Amino acid sequence: MNILSINKVIEHDTLSITNITESILPTQPNMEDFDYIIINGGDGTIRRVIKILHTLKYNASIILNPTGSFNVIAKLHRVPSLDTVLQALSEEKTPAIQIQNYYSLNDEMFLFSAGNMGDLQHIFLSETLRFGMLKRGIAKYILAVLFLLPVHLIMTPFMLMSKRKFFIFTPAKFIPKFGSFYGKVKDMEIDLDNSYNHIELDGDVVTIEEQILQISPAGNIDIVV
Repeated sequence: MNILSINKVIEHDTLSITNITESILPTQPNMEDFDYIIINGGDGTIRRVIKILHTLKYNASIILNPTGSFNVIAKLHRVPSLDTVLQALSEEKTPAIQIQNYYSLNDEMFLFSAGNMGDLQHIFLSETLRFGMLKRGIAKYILAVLFLLPVHLIMTPFMLMSKRKFFIFTPAKFIPKFGSFYGKVKDMEIDLDNSYNHIELDGDVVTIEEQILQISPAGNIDIVV
């Protein structure tokens, strides 16, 4: 059994673990030799790694070691600790898995969240607050919500009616669609009316230099639980 760890050096007495950084992944040789991939980091790291794996057309079982500020994907799947998973693998136990869908937005990928509404404003402000005592943990996100609350209360109804605004949040799939809010992802096209746009994807802010967004289901991954 071979395991690939991304962005953190993981060692184990009985398991073969190769350690690399995220930047090395696109050129990592013999990817087919790895049975599991450990992703160390938050939701943004997961998103970027899945984007690379999709390009490589390689699908392995994913072990999450959540070290980010919020870790939505890890919480949604209630993933066990890394030590628990590695211990089970060392004992040759077959771990349970859960399926996580992911989606394409032009050349980018996301797993649960995408938009240019209040989510984008929230991430911008949260990242501005990422220093000192607020560098780690969720306090910066809570403060950003409080600071932006008046803006959200006033602007959200107008954004929900705009064809050029959208927010996708798949954990709320019980609300398939409400205005420009989507709980489920289907094939869709959104005209943003300009060719330089900031978009929030799983907590990352990316720049899309295209006017038309093409959004659709792109695949799924197996997450060890």
